[in-house]
Amino acid sequence: MATEWLDGEQLDVWVRLKAVMELLPAALDSQLRRSADLTYFEYYVLAMLSEADERTLRMSALAARTNATLPRLSHVVRKMADRSLVDRSPDPEDGRSVRVHLTGTGYDVLVAAAPGHVGAVRRFVFDQLDEEQVGQLGSVADAMLERLDPEGVLTHEYRRPPA
Repeated sequence: MATEWLDGEQLDVWVRLKAVMELLPAALDSQLRRSADLTYFEYYVLAMLSEADERTLRMSALAARTNATLPRLSHVVRKMADRSLVDRSPDPEDGRSVRVHLTGTGYDVLVAAAPGHVGAVRRFVFDQLDEEQVGQLGSVADAMLERLDPEGVLTHEYRRPPA
């Protein structure tokens, strides 16, 4: 089967999209490290826990919501527990599973970090876009997510019904 190469315009768009995919997470991570002593991934873990019932999730559910492997998540959660941001405990319903709970300290850290993070998201993503471009960006993201995340695992909590 012959490879269908990208045409000139597709290659140009791909190079720019790849640059955004590399630079945006690094910029968000840098802002959070400077202002809150958190990595972007740690912030994301705290945010997912803050939205869960009783601010607690099984490790496997947290891995799904953060798109992380269990080994990576276990390592990060262990470091966060050492900083009293989260607690880990055996799941009473399944002794083989571990539950992760957002502590009061972790919640306070998240609340303190959120304004700076939202400001960085605005600065790096939305401030230079007009209303039409924001809608177009949403449409492009939706089209890509149909292939990448058809079950909506990473976006199910945030999906709003069409207007």
